[in-house]
Amino acid sequence: MHQLPIFLNLTGRSVVLVGEGEAADAKARLIERAGGRVVSAWEQGATIAFVALDDETEARAAAERLRAHGLLVNVVDRPALCDFTTPAIVDRAPVTIAVGTGGASAGLAKAVRQRIEALLPSRLGALAQALHAARAAMKARWPDAASRRRAIDAALAPGGALDPLDDRAAERIDDWLAAPAEVGASSRLETVRLAGPDPDELTLRAARLLGEADHIFHTPAVPAAILDRARADAVRQVADAPPEAPPPGLVLWVTLGGEGS
Repeated sequence: MHQLPIFLNLTGRSVVLVGEGEAADAKARLIERAGGRVVSAWEQGATIAFVALDDETEARAAAERLRAHGLLVNVVDRPALCDFTTPAIVDRAPVTIAVGTGGASAGLAKAVRQRIEALLPSRLGALAQALHAARAAMKARWPDAASRRRAIDAALAPGGALDPLDDRAAERIDDWLAAPAEVGASSRLETVRLAGPDPDELTLRAARLLGEADHIFHTPAVPAAILDRARADAVRQVADAPPEAPPPGLVLWVTLGGEGS
C-alpha cells in the first residue's frame, strides 16, 4: 500500500481551490458534494487544498504557498506534486467506496469503479442505514460482542439473510432479528497453506478467510505482512499444529509452504 486511504468529514468546512476551468469546476463539485465550502485562498480553519492550474511553475508555487499554511495539497494531473490524490468514487450513501491508483492511472481507477458500480445494488445505502438503526436491537439480541460479530458476518455473507448484493436486504432486518437463536457457539476450523511470503500472492479464498477469522493459529515462519491482512481484533497465536479444540468462531490454521502439514 503506497497511500493511506481515509474519508474526510468536510461538512461545513473550508476547502481551498485555486484555478479555473473544467478541472477546477470538477473539484468544486466534488467538494460541495461532500458538504465542503469552496474558498479561493487560504483562510483560518481551511482543511485541504486543490490546485488546478495549467502552468506547472504556477501550480508548484501555489502548492508551496498553501503547504506553508500547513495544508495538504492536491495538484490536478500532477501526481508528483500531490500530498494526496482523489479516488474514483462509488456512492451508495452512507456507503462510499473509493478506488485509487496513487495517481498512476485515473482511467484504470474509473474502469474499476464502473465494474463495482455494476455489482452493487442501488439500495446498499438503505441496508447500512437499517443496520445502524438496529444497533440497539442487535446488542440486546447478542450482548456478547464476539457473538454479535459472528451473527452479523453470517447474515452479510453471500446468500445470507442480509446479503449486501440483494437489493431487498434492508427489508429483512426485522425478520433476521426475530429468527430463532442458534444453540451454542460453533467452531469452524479452516486451513490456509501459503504458497509464499508475499501478501500480494494470497488467493482470494485466503484473503477472505483472513479478513473474517476470529482466531489465527500460525507457524513462526508466517510473516507479519500476511498476518497484517487479518482483522485487527483477530486473536493471533504461534503454534506448531492446529488446535485440537478450536475456540468458538472462525479459526484459521496458517502455514507457509509445505510446513505444518
